[in-house]
Amino acid sequence: MKSLQEKSAAAARDNPEELLKEIFSKKELEHVRVNYLKQGVLHLKVDSSSWLYYFNLHKKEAIAAAGKKSTRIQDIRFRLGEIT
Repeated sequence: MKSLQEKSAAAARDNPEELLKEIFSKKELEHVRVNYLKQGVLHLKVDSSSWLYYFNLHKKEAIAAAGKKSTRIQDIRFRLGEIT
């Protein structure tokens, strides 16, 4: 039973939506959403070109923070798109 609880906790940590909450600030979270995760690359949608520029400037810090929280994330890619 204990190993099942540990696996459940590990799965929650590897959830991309939960990971975003730990990496980005509250203000940044208003402008970014998870698009998909494929082969260790987390693809994120950003709502405006100015925020896209901002996130690309801080990409190295975001990758480092994601690497500390999850072993699945090796890279982050930002793309302009509508967030819902």
